[in-house]
This record gives sequence, structure tokens and C-alpha cells, in this order.
Amino acid sequence: MSASMIFDNEMREIIESFIVEAKEILERLDHDLIELEKRPDDAELLNAIFRHVHTIKGTSSFIAFEQMSELTHKLEDVLNKLRKGELKVRSDVMDVIFESYDLMKILLSKLENKDLTPLEIEDVVSKLERISNGEIINSDEENLIDEEIKNEKYDKSVAIGDGVDFLQKEQSRVIDKTIRVDVERLDELMNLVGELVLGRNRLLQIISGIVEKFEGEATSRELMDTVSQVEYLTSELQTVVMRARMLPIAKVFNKFPRMVRDLSREMNKEVDLFIYGEETEVDKSVIEYIHDPLVHIIRNAIDHGIESREERIKAGKPEKGKIILKAEHEGNYIVITVEDDGRGIDPNKIRRKAVEKNLITEQEAMSISDKDILNFIFIPGFSTADKVTNVSGRGVGLDVVKANITKLNGMIDVQSKLGFGTKFILKLPLTLAIIQGLLIGVCGEVFIIPLSSVIEVVRVKSNQVHSIKDKEMIRLRDSVLPLVRLERIFNLGSNGEGKENLYVVVLGLAEKKLGLIVDELIGQKEVVIKSLGSYLKNIKGIAGATILGDGTVRMIIDVAQIFKMSSGNFFSFAKL
Repeated sequence: MSASMIFDNEMREIIESFIVEAKEILERLDHDLIELEKRPDDAELLNAIFRHVHTIKGTSSFIAFEQMSELTHKLEDVLNKLRKGELKVRSDVMDVIFESYDLMKILLSKLENKDLTPLEIEDVVSKLERISNGEIINSDEENLIDEEIKNEKYDKSVAIGDGVDFLQKEQSRVIDKTIRVDVERLDELMNLVGELVLGRNRLLQIISGIVEKFEGEATSRELMDTVSQVEYLTSELQTVVMRARMLPIAKVFNKFPRMVRDLSREMNKEVDLFIYGEETEVDKSVIEYIHDPLVHIIRNAIDHGIESREERIKAGKPEKGKIILKAEHEGNYIVITVEDDGRGIDPNKIRRKAVEKNLITEQEAMSISDKDILNFIFIPGFSTADKVTNVSGRGVGLDVVKANITKLNGMIDVQSKLGFGTKFILKLPLTLAIIQGLLIGVCGEVFIIPLSSVIEVVRVKSNQVHSIKDKEMIRLRDSVLPLVRLERIFNLGSNGEGKENLYVVVLGLAEKKLGLIVDELIGQKEVVIKSLGSYLKNIKGIAGATILGDGTVRMIIDVAQIFKMSSGNFFSFAKL
């Protein structure tokens, strides 16, 4: 492919369209190839894989993308023989197919980056040709294709005929009902809807006063009906635009079967991955942050969690380990759980490591509950691995999980039972643009806390608050909760001192918890986060602002910053 072709306006549009389509196809292929290993006799699945490769081959040939065209042509030959029963799905065949798939991704990436230097594909092309000719690639593969397999009659009613026939059937059956829209346009639309929501809130506030004043008049009733209709339409429009930004979490989940397959083989373990709720939708901005955390959690599950085959048999467990990846909606949140049935996390091992690294004293270590001690795994550089491998032991991984979840104002919970397995629970907001907020009052000022960070609100007596080394805390059920007063953080005065009853808003950020002492709870409201602009954007503890229905501008609290500003090692409170 020549450089002039890529930069030619007419061809550039075709190539960009090909890149987008090929990316979508490769995502589906990743999932389908893993399934093919589990269901080698599934003719429908084989036909679907063949169609995907055929589509990429046809378009890459049209745009003169020679290397992609050559690679997919050879891969198509192998897939066609698998469909006809002339070849059998074996581990050596799948290994080469996966090699081809990886090369396709690299070639597509080079095209996207306008890198026209040729890639070394001859080795994989040669392997595909040898497989197509009936050779065994791996020397340790002894199950040669015997005459029975070669002469086996493939069910002609299931296998679709030549490429032209099935493509014609596919085209007659499928109608393209989608268009591709630039994300920036959706962002602009979301901003306009945000302004509309603010206008609606203001209108509702004003109209309530008018209706109260002119109650019973016909014009007042008509006005109320019209405003109710505007409110309904605004809510519907907001929902539709937010749904337009939503993507199924399968976009992320579909990458993990291949990763689990490769890692478990590398580590000589047998692991099954079960995925549930992949159709669950979440905002695109959230999708971008959750891939890396899930990668690290799943890698840890295979490396640290799942035992070897011999260990599992000895422990009376099934030979194959199990990892469950699940997503579901819970109100305005998405909850993702990653659970394994491995050896679990040993809290005493974490205690010893924490003492060794001088993070806590031995006395403190013994005072911290097993549940709280698990949170030490999120500290940067903390690792319980006995040896360093390609997968883990370098002290990086779960701190990345914590960092990404913190950016989203999400929460992490870890549950583990020694000998039975570990479960990570990630709770994240569905969207970051329009949020549900908790309105609270402090020293006469009104602030808004993102509801996604609020775990609960409790009322406590002032004598239940204890102070150790100038740090306040309360005992909340089975754990100790550090407290901060918002008026101290923002230097608002000391209006909350001396009150008999206090409201404590319990905040969660990643694996940490913090209690925020406030004067009053005003209510819950849907708000639009607005930037404070370049001049005020660096105010600590403030994420942005919103305009309430009465026209007043109120600050939205940056929960992550509040945790930082309250400073101190929160784990140290656990000894109390």
C-alpha cells in the first residue's frame, strides 16, 4: 500500500471505515476463537469465524493492503478445511490461528498509525500452509490425522457451501441499522443536555412559586401541565443521550478469555473463565478506566490465587480452577465482581510483610482485623509473592487498580477466605457527566457530595466521637472509622463543635472509608458537573460546581481530594 493512497481523501475515508470495521470484527473473533477451542464441533461458530476472516480479506484486498490480504487468505484456507471436516480442531491448529489473529491486530495497528513498513509474516503464513496440507506443527502432537477423519463425511446440511452463497444469504438477512458518530459530537450533545437539565431545575423552582401564588386559576394549571411535559421530555432526552454514550461491558470482558487461556498455559494451570452480564452497559468514559484494573485482578487470580493441579487434588478441589467475572447494574452504579476458587489471601502473611516493610508495628498488626489488613495489598510496592515472575511479584498491579478506581470515585471491596478463594468487588458510577448528589449543609454553606461515593449516613452522639493524637474517629460496627470536619478543611469556622447529635456521611474511595461530619442533610438531587474554569480549577477539595433550581451556584466536593487533604495513614486507626 502506498503512502499516497493513505493520504488520498477518497481512499482515506474507505481505509478509516475499514479500520473501524476490522476492529469490531477482531473483538468478536477474540471471543469466538476461544469458544471454538471449547466447542470444536460447532459448525455455526466455525462459519461465523470464517465469515469474519473473509470480510477482512475482501476489504484488505480492495484497498491493496497486501500483507493483511495474504495472511487472511491463508487463514481462510485453514478455516474452510475445518468447516468441511478435512481438518480437525487441534491444539497446534488453534495455536497457529491465534498467532495469525495476533498478527492481524498488529497489521491493523500499523495501518492505523500510517506505518507502512512490512511486517515479518512469512513464518506464520508458512505454518498456515503446512496445516492446510495436513501437517502437524508441534512435534509433541502425536494424534496424527488418520484416514477416518480425512474420509469423514461432514454434515452438508449444516456446513454452508462456497463463500459466494453464504455471503449472499448473510447480506439478505442482515440490514445495517447503525451509524458511527464521533465521540466529540456526543460530548457536545451531552453538554447541551446538561444545560437543559439546569434550565429545567430552575424552571421547576420558579413555577412552584407561581402556582402557589395563583392556585386554582386556569392559566396556572395550563402552565403546570406544560412544565410537567417539559420535565418529562428533558428526562427522556437525557436518558436517550446517556444511552447513546453507553457501551456493553463486553467491549472489555471479551478480551479476557484469550488472556486467561494464554496465562494458564504459561503457568501450567487449568483455569476456566465464566463471564456473566457482559451485556451490561456503562458510559464510554468509565469503560476506558476499567480495563487495566480487571487485567491486574485476573492476572493475580491466576498467579497467586489458583493452585496447581496437584495442590487442588490434594485439597479436594476440582482439577480445574474457576474464575467468575460478572457485571450488573445496581441503581446508578455498575458493580463488577471477580471471584476465584483458589487458595485465598492469608491475612497473617500480609501482617508479616507489613511489619517487615515498617508500615505498621507488630502490636498494630495484631490489632487490625483480618478484613482491614487485606487493604494493604493496594499499597504501591506491596507484594506477598515469594518470587518475581513475568506475571507478578514486582509490587505493581493492585495499586494500579486503586489508582484507576479512585479516578472514577469508585469503591473496591475485597473478600477472601483462606483455602476457598477471593472476591474483588468494584462499584463504579455509570456516568461521570450528570450525577446524583447529596446536598449537605456546613456552617450555613451548601455543598454537594457525589452519591456514588456515599456508603451510608449515620447519626451519632458527640460522646461517641473519640480523639487520639488530634484525630477524631468513631467505632462503626466492627471497624474504626476516621472522621474529618468539612468546616476545618475549608476553614469555614467551628459551627459544628459542641452539638449533641452529629451527622456522619460515610464516604468510600477505592478500598478506604472516611466519615465526614456535617451540620445538616438537605436532600438528594440530580446535578450537572460544571468546570470552575482555568482560574479556579486548582481549588483543593472542589471537583466543580452546579447551579441549583433557585439559581444559586453550589460547589461539588472532590471526594478523592478530601481523602488526600485529611492525610495520615488511615490504616493506623485500625489499632484502636
